[in-house]
Formats: sequence, structure tokens, C-alpha cells
Amino acid sequence: MRVLIVGVGYLGLPLGVELVRRGHEVHGLRRSAAADEAMRQAGMLPLHADISRADTLASLPDDFDWVINCAATGGGSVEDYRQLYLLGAQNLIAWLAPALADRPTARFLYTSSTGVYGQNDGSLVDESSPTEPVSETAKVLVETEQALLVARRTTGFPAMILRAAGIYGPDRGYLLRQFLNGEARIEDDGGRILNMIHRDDLIRAIIAALERGKSGEVYNAVDDEPVSQLKCIIWLSEKLRRLPPPAAWAAPEIVRRRRPTNKRISNHKLRTELGCELKYPTFREGYSAEIAALGIA
Repeated sequence: MRVLIVGVGYLGLPLGVELVRRGHEVHGLRRSAAADEAMRQAGMLPLHADISRADTLASLPDDFDWVINCAATGGGSVEDYRQLYLLGAQNLIAWLAPALADRPTARFLYTSSTGVYGQNDGSLVDESSPTEPVSETAKVLVETEQALLVARRTTGFPAMILRAAGIYGPDRGYLLRQFLNGEARIEDDGGRILNMIHRDDLIRAIIAALERGKSGEVYNAVDDEPVSQLKCIIWLSEKLRRLPPPAAWAAPEIVRRRRPTNKRISNHKLRTELGCELKYPTFREGYSAEIAALGIA
């Protein structure tokens, strides 16, 4: 397949490496040339454009079979989200729709976030659950998903949504890094549920969706075991033979500002409909691999 990855960073670069390994022709799109050499070494073909500016896309080739939009802000304001995610998706639809319509194998995959689920009662949620987040940035992600799904219903644009849980892996993993640095704190009673996925398994999920997913569908990309913060920290304490960190009760105004959610996200659809087998089915396998790679256990 002729593949375009929009956003070649922490996720997009190793995704490109794996797709090249599988024999696909892979192009990588970024705003700057900063990752060109890394892309070339991976066997990818660099392209440059700013997806928030439609005019920068016009001169690029558009004859792709698979397009994966995994561009990420790395934080930022609500307006930053709106420019990159919502406007970016709208520009990609306008640019790619004519070409993708002529390709029966065409797929457009958007990596969204499980942050679109606003549930805070510890309940089990799946792809049919309401997406009513409190966070303003998460609301932009919901708008972006809706723009893609509307394009699917009205024009046949081959969009799929993959909602990724908290990503960890090489050089990334907020809770593990905090624990190793002695900065972790158990929030309140530690009961808040964490939903995670290892980067390598997210790549597996993306490829499974491209190969076997259906346009117009939504899939959760999360591992097999949502886990409480306390349970995860106790496991890390035992694994690394360190004392667990102290508890920390946040002031009400901090809680309101963070607006944490608390839900258990199901990956049943990912496993059954896409046949995606995870290399790291729980945080234990994933964190064990990262700890071993760091040479500290």
C-alpha cells in the first residue's frame, strides 16, 4: 500500500518503521524538515506541510491508499487543539476526499483519545458510550471525530476513529517516570482508574484497523486491564523494591482544574472485530519491559 503518516513523532516514526518493514511505501508529513533524516533512515519519504493551512497541502501528492493522522500538539491551549485537530482534519478531508473516493482500498485513520469519555463514576465504557467530556480540549477532539464521521456519512470519506488511552513506552510513561524520580503521589485513596496502552501495541492496533477495520467505525485502543492508581503504584513498589510514595489530597480548586475522569475502558471491539493481539496486555508486561530496558531491574 501507498501510505501517508501525518505527524511523524513519538508514534508516527516507529509506525512508519513497521509499515516499511511490512513492505509498504510510506510517506511522512511534518511541518518542518527536522525529522527528515530519521525518516529517510527508516525508509520513509518526507513531505512538508502545515495541515492547519490548506494552501500548504495543495501541491502535495494525494494518491494514497492509507492515511493515518496521528499529529499531536503535545499540550497547548484550546485554540491550539482547534487549529491542529479540528481545522487540520477538515483540511485533510477537503484535500484527500477526491483521491480517496477512487480507491476501493482507501482508509483514513484518525488517532483520537479516550479523553473524549467524560465518565467519572468508575463505570465500564465502550465505543457506544456517550462522549461528553468536561475538558474544553477534549470537546475539540469530539468535534474532530464528528467532522470525520459526518464526512463518512455524507460523502463516503473512508474515516475510522481509533481512541487511544494513555500512551507509554520508551522514554515515555508519566507514572513510571514520577515513581523513579521520587515524585509520585497517591491521589486521595488511589482509587482512580488508569487506562493505558504501550506504544508498540498502539502501532499494532493502528495496523489492525487499517487492514481489517470498517470505515465509519470507532475503536478503543487500550490494554486488557484498567487499573487503579494505587494498585499500579503498589506493583511498582514491589517490582523495584522501593517504598510506596505518600498520599496527597488535592485541594478542591486543583481537582476542578485537572478535571480527572474515572472510568474503565473496554477493548472488546479491538480484540474481537479487529483481531488485535497485544504484546503487552497489561501494565505489568509493559512496565516490566520498560524497566528492563532502563537496566534497573
